Amino acid sequence: MVIRKFCELVQKSITQEFNLSRIIFSPFRVLTSLVQVEEVRGQKMTELQTLFKEHCVVPDVINISPSELLTIKYPSGSVVTTGKELTPTQVKDQPVVQWAAKEDEYYTLAMVDPDAPSREEPKFREWHHWLVGNIHGGHIGKGEILSEYIGSGPPKGTGLHRYVFLVYKQPEKCDFSKITKLRNNSGEKRGKFSIAKFATQFKFGSPIAGNFYVAKYDDYVPKLYAKLKG
Repeated sequence: MVIRKFCELVQKSITQEFNLSRIIFSPFRVLTSLVQVEEVRGQKMTELQTLFKEHCVVPDVINISPSELLTIKYPSGSVVTTGKELTPTQVKDQPVVQWAAKEDEYYTLAMVDPDAPSREEPKFREWHHWLVGNIHGGHIGKGEILSEYIGSGPPKGTGLHRYVFLVYKQPEKCDFSKITKLRNNSGEKRGKFSIAKFATQFKFGSPIAGNFYVAKYDDYVPKLYAKLKG
């Protein structure tokens, strides 16, 4: 009698565990979760592409919107939300930029302002703030710095400027030896740049990831100008 009772308890325990495992590892539940993830991803991609067009980043900078959102966080604690305003003070230092990079691929990252000196008269379009090539596997710190980071410095009275970040996947490691390397203590040779033409020159194709914010003049801008003149 005791043995039979023990066997019944063991069988009941096994049955409960089996049923629980079916609930936890149900293929239907896994499939549903994957579908939900893809739906969210699709919504974010559509929203990103819509904002790039609404703010005329397409076609002012590029012809095709990227499909992946870049995550951009500044040392100030500010995070780039697509199309939202940040201040030059908040973005004065080089940010951390992340995307779904593959370890065996090379990438180029750019940050440009198509509204220099103003959106109404962008005669210096694009003024590039940052350019890093041969980024292996998304490790920006190990990439080849072509132009050091300079924060936003929109002139007083010129309204909001768009600051656009783009990542391109390179077909291979590139030879950038003929590209003039620029430091962040001067604004020379930054204007009249075209990231689209640069991408065409090195056969990058369309950008795979991007983001942007807008900013207008604040009290930090004169300090930035003084640094660039020094």
